[in-house]
Amino acid sequence: MTKRSNFLYWLNIVGDLLYLLIVGGLYISGRPLFHGQAMLLAQVASGILIVSLPRLMEHWWHFRFPPLLIYLFEIFILLSVLLGTGLQCYSVPYWDKFEHLFSAAMLAGLGFAIFAALTPAKRLATTSPLLMALFALAFGTTIGVLWEFYEFTFDGLLGMNMQRYMAASGVLLRGRAALMDTMGDLFMDFFGSLGLALLGYFGIKRDLRWLDTFKFKPEDRGKRQ
Repeated sequence: MTKRSNFLYWLNIVGDLLYLLIVGGLYISGRPLFHGQAMLLAQVASGILIVSLPRLMEHWWHFRFPPLLIYLFEIFILLSVLLGTGLQCYSVPYWDKFEHLFSAAMLAGLGFAIFAALTPAKRLATTSPLLMALFALAFGTTIGVLWEFYEFTFDGLLGMNMQRYMAASGVLLRGRAALMDTMGDLFMDFFGSLGLALLGYFGIKRDLRWLDTFKFKPEDRGKRQ
């Protein structure tokens, strides 16, 4: 890792910790940010750790994530954890749906990156763009399904309401009303993945170098110090 990239790595880590200190300080000072719920502080803290994972993985395994995916990932954590959970922006209409649309597109991009990483370069040049796009679509949508499994599980274990199966008053919803939030999330996961998959399909069909935007890069060990 070069001196510059090493500096940026630690600068990002320090920035993440500062986010945590600011949010934690607001909680400890008694501000109404978390409405007295320590669980929210724990969720924000976990978000800070999660946002650092790509940089830690790069540092440990000596490769580079596509910069575009890193930027999209950090924006997603900002939207979901710091703004959505920490500042209660989930009360804004359709905030959650926009977040699912955004994250699904990001995950479809990760699907392109994984496909490119697992396919030899010679074979990649002759691989159908449609196959790559279908993999990206399936990958992004599947992660969205797994997220709904997570929400369902912890709603049951911890008495949470991530799947919005009850009203704000605590009354349990019934029938189609109880399914609306989950199905809406899954629709957004599919359409977000589909949008990026279509963009990738036409981009790769026009020029295979479009895929370079989503390729993992090996770290130049000769530059490491």
